[in-house]
Amino acid sequence: MPADIGENRVFLFLQGPHGPFFHRLGRMLRLAGAQVWRVGFNAGDRAFWFQGKNYIPYQGTPEGWPDTFAQLVAEKGVTDIVLYGDIRPIHAEAIARARDLGLEVHVFEEGYIRPYWVTYERGGSNGHSRLMSMSVDEMRKVLEQSDLDTALPPAKWGDTRQHVFYGALYHWFVMFLNGQYRNFTPHRAMSVAKEFQLYLKRLLLMPLHGAERWLATTRIRRGGFPYHLALLQLEHDASFQAHSPFSTMTDFLDVVIRGFAEGAPKHHHLVFKAHPLEDGRVAVRREIRRLAREAGVSARVHFVRGGKLAQLLADARTAVTVNSTAAQQVLFRGIPLKTFGSAVYAKPEFVSTQPLPDFFATPGRPDRKAYQDYRRYLLETSQVAGGFYSSRGRRQLLRTVVDMMLAPEDPYDALSSGTATPRQQLRVVH
Repeated sequence: MPADIGENRVFLFLQGPHGPFFHRLGRMLRLAGAQVWRVGFNAGDRAFWFQGKNYIPYQGTPEGWPDTFAQLVAEKGVTDIVLYGDIRPIHAEAIARARDLGLEVHVFEEGYIRPYWVTYERGGSNGHSRLMSMSVDEMRKVLEQSDLDTALPPAKWGDTRQHVFYGALYHWFVMFLNGQYRNFTPHRAMSVAKEFQLYLKRLLLMPLHGAERWLATTRIRRGGFPYHLALLQLEHDASFQAHSPFSTMTDFLDVVIRGFAEGAPKHHHLVFKAHPLEDGRVAVRREIRRLAREAGVSARVHFVRGGKLAQLLADARTAVTVNSTAAQQVLFRGIPLKTFGSAVYAKPEFVSTQPLPDFFATPGRPDRKAYQDYRRYLLETSQVAGGFYSSRGRRQLLRTVVDMMLAPEDPYDALSSGTATPRQQLRVVH
């Protein structure tokens, strides 16, 4: 890679993950010779961008944003835009304009394979990812050129506490110091004050929730019954809202419980595993109890609040989800999986197409070899070791992703052409 690879590149950053990752990424790109600008839409964006001279506050209305974006591109000579998630309205508008203007669009997301990697793609992610139109056979053909061993996760890794902390801090800034951004409209329906309260409540209750989770998990693992696992998501998550057939979590819960009651053997149980960041804005547990009671299966339905998935997966017969990335852990273990929404991993080789009652009754096993090839393809392309929220995760991520952004090809084309950025192997921590 030439020493001046960043010259003549102008990166415009929009909204990123909570915390200082985008600031650190921008600093690294400047060291590579690129120009970097950041548009902030609220005080939380400003708080985590520590260089004022290249910060641009957007104080206009949502309706005025597309034209302002186009003006910024022209004035600054922008060649690339960088953002986290492609669904929120300000990002969707910017991506549409960027495509018309011929700009490179760099999209970050939480890892398709979590929690040890993050996702970096160009153009779009999740339901808008290039992976959606790729077959496993196409991936295998490209992998014939590579002999890299499939990366394994480290023994210990995680930054949930840091994620919750930065989320609470971000919403504190928006709630109390947002006077400069009076036209700011959150991309979620809930008020900023309520978001802050939920983040703070979660932080304070973490020890209690941990004890409750341990007790529920222990009861299930010692229960001696076969069980099926339902992987829940956040109702307000972009993947759930934009790439699934459900508008509310209750709709999904109802479908799963009715399918279980109709098809599962009478001695089987159903375990709902909440998302690690579930904050109570939706009364998931109450809805599960109500729907299970109506279906006559209350004694066989359980709820586990957040936490790590591995312990429950160890004995699960099947798993069902809308389109949670946690399903990758299911497939990694060769457990039958049923999905309802659009997902990058929803390939016919390893995701069931059976009606839900039939799936609970006699699930078909996934093609584990096909999934291993798919996983290897992801780890050599869009999945980058590291994380957004912990200092260790950011250091790991920045070692690789900056060169990927500066490369002329996106991760998928780079692997095909043999120019992919060399990958850092995650070090095992005991």
